[in-house]
Amino acid sequence: MEASFEVTLQMAIAVFAGIGAQVLAAYLRVPSIVLLLLLGILLGADGVGLLHPQLLGTGLEVIVALATAIILFEGGLNLDLRELGRVSLSLQLLVTLGTLITLIGGSMAAHWLGEFPWNIAFLYASIVVVTGPTVISPLLKQINVDRQVATLLEGEGVIIDPVGAILAFVVLDTIVNGDADPVNAIIGLLMRLGIGGAIGAAGGYFMSLIFKRAKVLSSELKNLVVLAVLWSLFTLAQMIRSESGVMTTVVAGAVFANSSVPEERSLRSFKGQLTILSVSVLFILLAADLSIASVFALGWGSLFTVLVLMFVVRPINILCCTWKSNLNWRQKLFLSWVAPRGIVSASVASLFAILLTQRGINGGDSIKALVFLTIIMTVVCQGLTAGWVAKCLRITSQQATGAVIVGCNPLSLLIARFFQERGENVVLIDTDPESVAQAEAQNLRVIASSALDGEVLEEAGLASMGTFLAMTSNGEVNFVLAQRAAEEFNPPRVLAVFPRDPQANGSANNKVSQAFVSDLAIKTWNEYLNDGRVKLGTTTLSESDFASQQEHIQEKIRTGVLVPLLVERGERLQIIPANREWEVGDRIIYLLHDSRPNLLKRLSGASQSTPLVLEKLPEVEEVPLGKTPQLSASDASVS
Repeated sequence: MEASFEVTLQMAIAVFAGIGAQVLAAYLRVPSIVLLLLLGILLGADGVGLLHPQLLGTGLEVIVALATAIILFEGGLNLDLRELGRVSLSLQLLVTLGTLITLIGGSMAAHWLGEFPWNIAFLYASIVVVTGPTVISPLLKQINVDRQVATLLEGEGVIIDPVGAILAFVVLDTIVNGDADPVNAIIGLLMRLGIGGAIGAAGGYFMSLIFKRAKVLSSELKNLVVLAVLWSLFTLAQMIRSESGVMTTVVAGAVFANSSVPEERSLRSFKGQLTILSVSVLFILLAADLSIASVFALGWGSLFTVLVLMFVVRPINILCCTWKSNLNWRQKLFLSWVAPRGIVSASVASLFAILLTQRGINGGDSIKALVFLTIIMTVVCQGLTAGWVAKCLRITSQQATGAVIVGCNPLSLLIARFFQERGENVVLIDTDPESVAQAEAQNLRVIASSALDGEVLEEAGLASMGTFLAMTSNGEVNFVLAQRAAEEFNPPRVLAVFPRDPQANGSANNKVSQAFVSDLAIKTWNEYLNDGRVKLGTTTLSESDFASQQEHIQEKIRTGVLVPLLVERGERLQIIPANREWEVGDRIIYLLHDSRPNLLKRLSGASQSTPLVLEKLPEVEEVPLGKTPQLSASDASVS
C-alpha cells in the first residue's frame, strides 16, 4: 500500500505542478515550457526533493510512450494539407536535407567541441534534429507570427518528430549491435517510416468513418473511441516494428483532419486538452529526473556545442532548404532563430540514458544532460525572445495583408478593387449567382458558396489573410459570420456591418468590430452606387488643421452623407472600423453622397456607367471658416 501511495503522490504532484505552471505561464505570457522545465528541476532531487520519477519504474516509460502518442496525434490534426502545399518544397527539404545537415553539423560540434566519441556524438545529433510541436505551437499562438512562417514551423515540428525519433532509434540500434553498415540503417529507417505511415493512414481513415457513420454515439463517446483506437494503432505499430508507432500517430492525425469529418472541433478541443495535460506532466517528470550536476559536469565544450547548433547549423539548414522559396530575408532570419527542442527530444534522451546504462555503454547520462542543456538553452533563449524578434522583423500576423469579404455588392466590390490594385490577395464569398458573376466580371476571385461553412473560409485562405469583412445586407448574419471567423481562424482584423445591438456589442468576442460607421445603411449606399449618386474622395489629415478636419468629416458622417471606407497609414491600407481613432497623416478614402438628380447629372455630361475616380472633393477639403473658432471656443469652455 505504501508503494502504491508513493506512486499516486508522485503523479498528483506532477499533475498539480504541471497545470499550475501552465496557468502561471498564461498569466505571465511566457512559453509554458520554460516554467515547466524550471519547476520540474526545482521539485526534483536537485531541488526541494518532492518528485522522484524513478519511483514510477517502467511506468515512466509507459506514460512517456502513451502521452507522446497523444501529443503527436494532436500535431497531425493541426496539419492542413492545403496550407502545407504552399510551402511543400521548403518543408520537404527541411525534413530531409535539413535533418541531414543537423545530424552532420550537430555530431561534428559534439565531437570536436564537446569531446564526445563519434558514436555518442551522432546519437546526440539524431536526438536533437527534432524541433517539436509542443513548443512551437503555443509559441506561435502567443506571438501571432506571419501565417506562411507559422505553417512552415508547425509542419516541420510535426513531421520531423517521428522522422527524428525513428532516426535516433536506428542510430542507437547501430551503436548497441555494432552494425556500422549504412545500408542497413537506411533500410531500418525507411521500414519504420513505411510501416508506421501505412498503419496510421488506415487508422486515420477508420477513425473518420467512426465520426461520419456512428450516429448512435455521442460526440463525447466518439472522442474516447478515437483515443482508444489511437493507442491501439500505436501499440500495433510498435509490435510490428519498434519505434514505428510515432509515425503512425502523426499520419493518423493528418488523415483524420483532412477527411472532412463532422464534429471535428469537438475532437480537436478534447485532444488539445489531453495534449496540454500530457506535455505538462511529461516535462515536470523528465525535468525532475535531471541531474543538474551532470549538466555542469559537461563543461564549456558542451555549451559551445549547443551555441553552434543554434547559431551556425540552424541558419545553414534554413539557408539551404529555403534557397528557392518565396520567403523574404526577414522570414528566413526568423526561421533560423526559432528551433526550440521539445518533449520528444527529452523523452528519447531519458529513455536512451536508461538503455545505454543497461547495455553497459558509457555516455548515457552525458547525452541526457547535453540534450536537456539544448532544450533549456533553445527554449529559454528563443522562446522568450521570439515575439520581440518577430516584431523587429515585422513578420507578425498584424502585418498580414489581403482580405476575405463576404457579400458581393457594389460597396464590397469597390473595396475589393482597392486591395487588388495594391497587389493584395482578395477573395469574395456569395451564394447569389448574379452577384458572383458581377465579381468575376471585374476579375475578382469569388467563391460561390456559404461563408457559414468553415471549409469555404479555409478554401478562401482566411488563415493567412489580414482582414475578414462580412457585409451582406443582413446585419445579424454578418455578426455571426464574423464571430465564427474570429473563433476559428483568428485573423488580425475582423469587421462586420451590423446594427447597434447592445447584446452584440457586449459579446464576449470583442475581436469583431463594426465596419466603417455605426448603423451603416448598406442597402441605401449600394443603391447610391448603382444609381451613380456618389463621389469617391480622398483626404489627408494634416497636423495644422487636424481637429477642424476631423470635426468636419464627423459632422458629414453624422448627417449620413459620407462613409469612410479605408485608411492608409504607414503605407498600409486597412478597412476603417467604426471606433477607429484617426491620427495625423492618415489618408482617408471615403464615399460622398451626390444628391443631384440623375437628370441634372446627365445634362451635365455625367453617366451612370462612368467609373468612380478617386479625387479630392471640395465639399470635404474646404472646411468652413466658422468651424475653427467655434471649435476653439468649445474646447476652451471644456477646459
